[in-house]
Amino acid sequence: MNFCSDNATGVSPEIMAAIAAANCGAVMSYGDDEYTQRLQVKFSELFETSVTVFPVATGSAANALALAVVTPPYGAVYCHAESHINLDECGAPEFFTGGAKLVTVTGNHSKIEPETLGKILDRAGAGVVHHVQPAAVSITQATEAGTVYNPAEISHISEVVRAHNLHLHMDGARFANAVVSLGCSPADVTWRAGVDILSFGATKNGAMGAEAVVFFNQELAKTFPFYRKRSGHLFSKMRFLSAQLEAYITDDLWRNNATHANNMAAKLAEGLAEVEGAKFCHRVEANEIFIQLPESVITSVLAEGFLFYRWDECTVRLVTAFNTLEADVIALVDAVKRHQ
Repeated sequence: MNFCSDNATGVSPEIMAAIAAANCGAVMSYGDDEYTQRLQVKFSELFETSVTVFPVATGSAANALALAVVTPPYGAVYCHAESHINLDECGAPEFFTGGAKLVTVTGNHSKIEPETLGKILDRAGAGVVHHVQPAAVSITQATEAGTVYNPAEISHISEVVRAHNLHLHMDGARFANAVVSLGCSPADVTWRAGVDILSFGATKNGAMGAEAVVFFNQELAKTFPFYRKRSGHLFSKMRFLSAQLEAYITDDLWRNNATHANNMAAKLAEGLAEVEGAKFCHRVEANEIFIQLPESVITSVLAEGFLFYRWDECTVRLVTAFNTLEADVIALVDAVKRHQ
C-alpha cells in the first residue's frame, strides 16, 4: 500500500480511453491537430476567460519554461524556500531562463507572506546594475506542505507583485486538489486574483503524463512556442498529450479525482489524530499529510509493507490519490494504532 506520492498511482480509465481513441488514424503533427485546437476553447471555458494553453510533458518543463518567458538571464524569481522550483527541479528554472537567480522567501506552512515579500522587493535593488533584477514571483498551489492559498491571499501577493512591476506565476501541480479544498472556481484563484501564468498539473491527478502552461496574460504567450520547441517539449504527436488534457477537464473528471484524493486524506488524518504521540505539522487542506510519529511506530509500519516517505527524522509524508482505496486508508490507520 503506497502512500509515497500521487505520482506513484496509475491512470484514470477515462484518460486511458481518450489516449486509445486518439490512436486511430492520422492527424496533423506538432499541435496542428483537432485535439490540441479544442484545448484553447475548453480551457477558456474552464477558466471563464480567454486563455492561451500549451501542452507539455512534465511539471518541471511547465514551470521552467513559463518562468523563462518572463525572466531575463539577469533577472530574479522570488519563490518560497520549500518550493518545488527551488528544491526539486535540478536547476531547470535557472537553466531555461539562461541563468536567472531564484531568491527564496520564508513563510509558515510553505506559503509566501505578502508583507515579507514586499519588504524583500523593496530592497531588491531594482535598476541597480550590480544586482539581479526582480522579474517574477512564483507561488505553489497547493503548497509543498499540502496547504492552500485562498483567493484573498493570492490577491494580496498579486498586489505586491504589481506594485513592483513583476509577473505572478503559479505552480499548480496539485491545482485541482487546491480548488476542491477551497470550493471555488478555477478562475477565483488564478486570473481573478492576479495570476499571469499557471502551470496546470494533471499527471498527479490521473493523467499518464501531461501538463499545461496556461497564459491569462496572453501577451506573454507570444514567445512561448519558441521556448517550448527549443526545450524539446514540442511533441510531434501532440495529440496524445492533448487528448489526456481534454479528457481530464471533461465532465469534471479533474474535480472528481481531486475530491476523492482529498477525502481520503481527510479520512486518513481523522484516524491518525487518534494516535498517541502523533503531531500534525500543517493543516491537512488537500491530499498531503505531514505528521510526526514515534520512531518505533514508523519503523514498525514500514516493516509491514506500507510505503511512505520520511520527511525528516520523525516526520513522514503521506499522499493520497484519485484512486486510493478506503480500505488501504483504514489498514494504515489500524497499523499505526497497533504499534503506538
